[in-house]
Amino acid sequence: MKISYHGHSIVKIETKGKTILIDPFITGNQLTDLKAEDEKPDVILLTHGHNDHVGDTMDIAKREDILVVAPNELAVYLGFQGLNTHGMNIGGAKEFDFGKVKYTQAFHSSSYTTEDNEIIYTGMPAGLLLTIEDKVIYHAGDTSLFSDMKLYGEEGIDVAFLPIGDNFTMGPRDAAKAVELLQPKLTVPVHYNTFPPIELDPEDFKSLVTNHEVKIMEPGESIEL
Repeated sequence: MKISYHGHSIVKIETKGKTILIDPFITGNQLTDLKAEDEKPDVILLTHGHNDHVGDTMDIAKREDILVVAPNELAVYLGFQGLNTHGMNIGGAKEFDFGKVKYTQAFHSSSYTTEDNEIIYTGMPAGLLLTIEDKVIYHAGDTSLFSDMKLYGEEGIDVAFLPIGDNFTMGPRDAAKAVELLQPKLTVPVHYNTFPPIELDPEDFKSLVTNHEVKIMEPGESIEL
């Protein structure tokens, strides 16, 4: 299984001939190496409705008739826009042909802003616990630190993608505490340096994490699980 990072919170997983794309904020993302017109995933997974996470979902999914899995209200809204969606909610899990998806809680907000500046409520924000090829991947979405992360760690997380940018999510210090609760084999920081309010040096986060491996990934860089 190949897992790659593509700036902001974009993660791509290639497994069993399937490609999973998480939070594809490509257009307007100065850090990504991707081009929206080149992406042909088999499924898109969304953590919440903010535009810097939904990103290019509508264009990609409509063009390729791709399944979009999202928190329920977001899935309903995207369905109204003509997308093929599957709604889920926090605590719920489902087996797909590529693996199991479980939505976890995240402490944040969730809305989508249209081109007409209308703000659409898109339900609760969430994280993702994915079980694929007997490996567990945790994408925390946008969140603050919360103690139930310790329970998620009991799943035996192989790699965790954690926001560290501060201002809108956890900052480096709280993200380091999240690592202590989650106990992942590997942690990758995400959601930083895309906009001025979240600009920081990820090495500051890495320096706060003790006894756990942290990998700062450049856009386009990948790991094998």
